[in-house]
Parts: sequence; C-alpha cells; structure tokens
Amino acid sequence: LIGSRAQPFVGYLERNVSHKLHLWRAGAWSLAKQHVLTGSLHASGTGIGTVVPALLMRQAFCQAFKYRALSACRMHVSMQKMLAKPAERLLQCTTVPAVQWLVRCRHVRSAAIDVVDSAAAATPALLELPRGRKKFKPRTSIKQLLAVLPEGGEPLHVGQQVEVRGWVRTVRQQKQFAFMQVNDGSNLSGIQVVAEPGIEGWQLLQEGSISTGASICACGRLVASPGAKQAVELQADSITLVGPCDPETYPLQKKRHTLEFLRGIAHLRPRTNTVGAVARMRSALSQATHTFFQEAGFQYVHTPILSASDCEGAGEMFQVTTLLSQVDPAAAKAAAGQLEDLQQQIAAQGAAVKEAKAAAAAGHDGSRKAGVEAAVAQLKRLKERLQEMEAAAARSSLPVTESGQVDYSHDFFGEKTFLTVSGQLNGEMYACALGDIYTFGPTFRAENSNTSRHLAEFWMIEPELAFADLSDDMACAEAYLKHCVRYIMEHCQEDLAFFDSMVEKGLLKRLTDVLDKPFATVTYTEAIKLLKASSKRFEFPVSWGVDLQSEHERYLSEVVFSKTPLIVTDYPKNIKAFYMRLNDDNQTVAAMDLLVPKVGELMGGSQREERMDVLTKRMIDSGLNPKDYWWYLDLRKYGSVPHAGFGLGFERLVQFSTGVENIR
Repeated sequence: LIGSRAQPFVGYLERNVSHKLHLWRAGAWSLAKQHVLTGSLHASGTGIGTVVPALLMRQAFCQAFKYRALSACRMHVSMQKMLAKPAERLLQCTTVPAVQWLVRCRHVRSAAIDVVDSAAAATPALLELPRGRKKFKPRTSIKQLLAVLPEGGEPLHVGQQVEVRGWVRTVRQQKQFAFMQVNDGSNLSGIQVVAEPGIEGWQLLQEGSISTGASICACGRLVASPGAKQAVELQADSITLVGPCDPETYPLQKKRHTLEFLRGIAHLRPRTNTVGAVARMRSALSQATHTFFQEAGFQYVHTPILSASDCEGAGEMFQVTTLLSQVDPAAAKAAAGQLEDLQQQIAAQGAAVKEAKAAAAAGHDGSRKAGVEAAVAQLKRLKERLQEMEAAAARSSLPVTESGQVDYSHDFFGEKTFLTVSGQLNGEMYACALGDIYTFGPTFRAENSNTSRHLAEFWMIEPELAFADLSDDMACAEAYLKHCVRYIMEHCQEDLAFFDSMVEKGLLKRLTDVLDKPFATVTYTEAIKLLKASSKRFEFPVSWGVDLQSEHERYLSEVVFSKTPLIVTDYPKNIKAFYMRLNDDNQTVAAMDLLVPKVGELMGGSQREERMDVLTKRMIDSGLNPKDYWWYLDLRKYGSVPHAGFGLGFERLVQFSTGVENIR
C-alpha cells in the first residue's frame, strides 16, 4: 500500500484488526499506541509519515482511533524534537492524500504538521513517492499574454518564456521562416507564431502536417514584432501537433462565410471571427447581468423548466409527455386487423355452439353432448384471446377519457405539462419572501414566427422587485441596460471594434448614445398618434388596440426618437397578460416595453396585479381557470405587496450589442 518497508506493519494490522477492532471502538487506544510506538513502527524502519496514511487507509479503523493514533505519532515526533513548519508544507508533501485530510481536521492540525516534517527529515525516500492529484492551474490564454502595462501601453510579457495552445487559422511557409496565426478563443486576433528551421516540430511544417484547423502547442519566447499588424509575436523553440486537420475537407478556409452557411456547420462555426466574438460578448453580458443584480442586493433564484402553467396565457407552449413513447402505430394497426378477425371467428363459433346445443336437445346421443362442450370451450378460448388483443390494442394507442379526450392521468406527471415560457410566476413567489430577486435561465415558446428576432428556445432574465411600482420597474430596466453596455465597452473593446467595422457601421456610436442619452418615455396612446402622424406606410396598419409590430417599434426608436431607447407604457389590457395591474381607466394596464434601435422590443415588464378580486376576474376574462392558479392567488391572500418586474430575452440583448441582424 505505501511501500515495501511499510509492509510488515500493514501485515500486522491485517492479522490483528479483526479481533482487536472491538477494543479500539471501546476506547482502548493505549493498546494501539503501544503497537505504533514500539514493535511495528521501529521494526519496519519507516518514518511516521508512512504509518499515518496506512492507518487511515484501513477502513476498519473507527474515526476515534484516527485521532488517537495521530496523537501518539505527535508524541513520538515531540521526543525527536522536530521543528514545526508552516501548514502549507503539508499540502506540498509527497505523502498520500490521506495526510492532506489530516490538515483539514481541526483536531489534529498541529500534529499533522509535525508528522510530515518528521517523516521528511527521517525518511528522505518519502520524497520519491508518487504525488497525488495536481493543483489546478488555469491555462495562460493568448489574451493574457497580449496584455499591456496600463501606464505605458507596453506589452507586459515580452522576453518571457511562454506556451501557447490553440488552433491554427493560417500558415505561411517560406524557406527560412514559417508564420502561423494561432487562436485559442480568448480574443479575436490570436497571436503570430514564428518558426525557424532546426526547432522541434519544423519537420511537421515542412510535411504540411500543420495546416489550417489543426491544434498545436507552441513553446518559446514572446518578443516584440517587427510587423505592423501585431505588437508581439511568439518566437517558437518547439511546436507540437496536438490534433491534425485535413485541409482538403476542412470547411472553414481563409475567406468570409455567410451566416447562413455557418448555420449548416454549427459544430465548427464558433471558430470563426463572428460567432467567436458573439460568444465572448454573450459571456461578458452574462457576467454583467449577475454583477448588476448581485451588487444591487438581488437574490438569484432558479425557476422550474417543466410547468403546468401558461404564464403568458397565449397557449404557445411546447408540451412534454411520455405517452407517445408507449404508442406503437404499427402494433395498433395490426391489433385492429386481428380484432376484426377474432370478432368474426367468435360470431361463427357462437352460431356453432347454438347448432350443437339444438342437435343435443333433439337427441339423446352422448357424443352430441360432448360436441357441445367442445364448441363452448372453443368459444371461451376465442373470447379470452379477444380480451388479450383488446388490451394490447389499448396499450398501443393513446389512453382516452369517456369523452374521447387524451387521458393525461396516465402521463408521467398525471396532468398536462409544458416547457416553461417564463419563470415570472415562480419568481413572484420568491420576491414575496426574499424581496428583490432575478432569474436567468432557458425558456421555450412554440410561436411559429420565422423572423430574424424570434427563437423557439432562448434565455430570459426576469427580475422581480418587491414593494415596487411601474416607475421603479422602468428605472431598474434603464439602469440594467446601461450597466451592460458600459461593461462590454470596458471588457470587449476588440470584439466591439470588429462588429463596428465588419457587421454594423456605427455600432459604437449607437451604444455610446445609450450611455449618454436619457431614455424617452411615451404612453401607448401617444405612440399610436405618432405613428399615425408619420408619412411612412407600414405593412401592418396602425390603430389603437393593436399590438405594436417590430416595424412600428423600430420606427419609433430609430426615427421618431433619433436612435434613442424608448419606453412605451400603459398598453391596452386586451393585448397584455392577465397578471399586469389594471389602471384606473379600466382600459389599460401598468405595463411597459423598452424599445431599442436595431431590435425593437428588448424588454417587457409591468407592475403586477396585487388585488385578489381584480386578478381573479382578469384570469376568467383571459380564459384561464383560477383553480389552476390557486397558489398564485394565495400570494395576494397572505401578505400581498405591490411588486413589479420585467423580462429580457437574452439573445436579443446580444443581438442589440453586436449588431448581428439574425438572432439565430
């Protein structure tokens, strides 16, 4: 277990553990101490550092004995007058991980330190033992290697020996040099690796084994680059091919690909500049989201993905069921055909039974009576077979109720279940207990809208503010969006410059306007008047009571309000969800939509209806059964408070921040 020199002691434990276990459990640790300090320890010639792990590895030892044996070891070390070292020494020791467990145990911390120091001094061979699991050390990324000093703008790591691991974007080979552009995904530009003849791996370049798409590991010195396109480059000492790539079939070559083409190779498109930059922006916006709400004192809650409730009341939900896995159309069709044959056979056999009985009644021949019995037995067998086939046919089709509807009591959850369209209703439960909360998770909508801004699966950010009204909700939405924009402009400068140059000209100006300009606010009624007064002809006609379409929203934010984010409030109640608070005019609700250039609606929120009687009536008017939402109504029954919140489609935020036209 530990080493050849520890085997005598381990063998001793194996021979004696069975009949001495009850003594150790009873607290007779002095017997164990005697064996540790005398015969076994000194006979084996090992240090304490090898004994303690052996003790700990014996599962038969009770927890108390672990502590007692270690105390004995500490006594032994004290007699040797060994010096104690810092606690970190133990974690660097080459003994097995069991000793590390000793350090974490507050009862034996100081003893463990003495044990390790004593073992290291008394038994140098311990240093030759295999190490345990290595400590995690994050890989140094190319982005970190390209970092510059804040005061002078000079590269921070020039002159240092570094290692780069990534994927080759391009290879240019000359007689005396080879240039490779390597990217590891941490930034847009990657780093240039320069190789010369004679270094380890040069032959791979000569053979053409290292090509676009291949993964490599390059080691060398980071030096200032004489080229104008990069400040530093890696002067390679060695290059290792980690994963080859067939250049003949690799679909990502050095040219610009359309986004539609990249959707067909979704497994490789993260390696492209555009999709890679979008992924980094998404990561940064996620971090900005958590930073904003956590610093504001919000609690992060996780809401269910499976739900029986339709939050929006629109019925556009993906249903989840296990009933279809039990359905076998082929078996059902075959069973239906067999049922018809059996029914015909039963009818014919029933007639045969009647004839046999009539014949037996007319005469007194015993053989006729036996024929009746045989016919009846055959009829019973056919009926039993019919019952079996009917049961098989039922198992091969969906269960139905007496009214002919699908019987979901046989389903996994015993009722209709869907993928959630929103975590808001569950979020309100936590807001009415924890105060301000936010959710951030996947949602699903079966909305058949094949547009550039709709998805069937997307992530939603849904904060909920307790003791708040619509004005608080609007202030939170504006502060959150400005925080996100400020965060990416600070942390994603290279990617934003790429989007501004290659995707949307003027993106940086648009984002800067979000920070500098106050958000405009109009009511829905005022917005309708502005749209009617415009000379633009819209595809969808404008009138009071219709839901604003994307063309209306973008026209308001981009043209009427000069590319300024716009908040539209007080929508008609008939086009908004049941949970939004009814205004005093009984025609509109305390709702708000945040409209932004390029996207249209980015956020939608409202003050929630906290009055139980009004909420119940709104449910009925929306075609919902209040009994299905009894728990939601209970929140208004027990300590109801004014509260508000909004929902943000995270992909739309990414679309707004990058300028990418198609959300997919």
